[in-house]
Amino acid sequence: MGVQDVTAAASAARKRAFMRDLLRDVEALERMLDDGMVETGVSMIGAEQEVVIVDQAGLPLPIADDLIAQVDDEHVTHELGKFNLEFNLDPLPFEGDCLAVLEGQINALLAKTYAAAYARDAQVALCGILPSLAKSDLGLDNLTDKPRYHALNDVLMSMRGAPSRLSIEGADELSLKHQSVMLEACNTSFQIHFQVSPENFNRSYNFAQAAAGPCLAAACNSPLLFGRRLWHETRIALFQQSVDTRTEREDLRQIQPRVSFGTHWINDGVLEIYREDIARFKPLFHDEYDQDPLALLDQGVTPKLPNLCLHNGTVYRWNRACYGVSPNGKPHLRIENRVLPSGPTPVDEVANAAFWFGLMHGMAHEVEDVRTRMTFEDAASNFNAAARHGVEANLVWFGGTRMPARELIALHLIPLAERGLATAGVEAGKYLAIIAR
Repeated sequence: MGVQDVTAAASAARKRAFMRDLLRDVEALERMLDDGMVETGVSMIGAEQEVVIVDQAGLPLPIADDLIAQVDDEHVTHELGKFNLEFNLDPLPFEGDCLAVLEGQINALLAKTYAAAYARDAQVALCGILPSLAKSDLGLDNLTDKPRYHALNDVLMSMRGAPSRLSIEGADELSLKHQSVMLEACNTSFQIHFQVSPENFNRSYNFAQAAAGPCLAAACNSPLLFGRRLWHETRIALFQQSVDTRTEREDLRQIQPRVSFGTHWINDGVLEIYREDIARFKPLFHDEYDQDPLALLDQGVTPKLPNLCLHNGTVYRWNRACYGVSPNGKPHLRIENRVLPSGPTPVDEVANAAFWFGLMHGMAHEVEDVRTRMTFEDAASNFNAAARHGVEANLVWFGGTRMPARELIALHLIPLAERGLATAGVEAGKYLAIIAR
């Protein structure tokens, strides 16, 4: 998902070849799952931290290239806009003081970046959407000059065939036309990863879907866009519309957008997600990789499945299924939570992460099958209500019980997260206390 050297241009023959290679990657993953090759019984966590570069007046400053060069740390890399940066944090075992270590990593990278920014009379901000962003900041001159981003813009505009309309209604209303992918650069997220065992993937992924609404309600911090008061977490509506490849006719036919919560509980493992996304969404890129995953398996080598990862990186489920290869050479599965906003401080972000990790682990120990406790429609409705109203939302929980988000989180979910983290031996009192307050 971090590959930069990609292109949108492809002949019909190349497109057919990529689809063949993509399906071959899926076949290889199925073989690895059937043969018990995918890592099990290991709990690891990870995170990606996005930040905004601003000047002394708090306005976006497009100097990412300069800061990356000055910081000179492989953890710090580009994002879509020239005024954004991303930190790729080290994976950590889900145990002991891992949350404090995660917070320490974020602070250490921020300190380096702050120092580099200070030398340029700049600062770094953590927030879901920078309130001072203006439409004039979203020209293609501020698009990061990397093949991946230019290709993404070209292919999205080509698939739409016409300018798209952004329309969000909250306390105020915002409606405008846009002709590039740069609207997505408004969003700044804190994405967290949780490694899961393949035999428990269904349960874990469905737990992540159930937890998404309450976790988002507790974390909202993006109510403003271009001076308009919109959703409590405007990132959700903005992202879905900014990378929507559907034409107006397809929208009316209720074709699923590339950014979505999904349409149903998962029943048949990670392959169900990958096969569904391949069937529903055309590949945006058609790169050629010189490897045959099935031949590599025959040689005892773990394939990286680059075609599958490339396509998966352009389908933006709010909880994304991820395949990777661990440092020990074993393949693994992760769930990437893409729900949480950046900021407002590192300790707040880690508190939000602790809440989600705790719910994931707590439900795994106390709930056999979330599908028997609530409907998917209620989980999806919770997510949308939380995005719109934050902790003021009314949410539906197990058994169809409806209550205010504040009450659900304080009385039911924080204790569940506490029990889950305690079961994992993870020290989290400091962080869950922040959620409680």
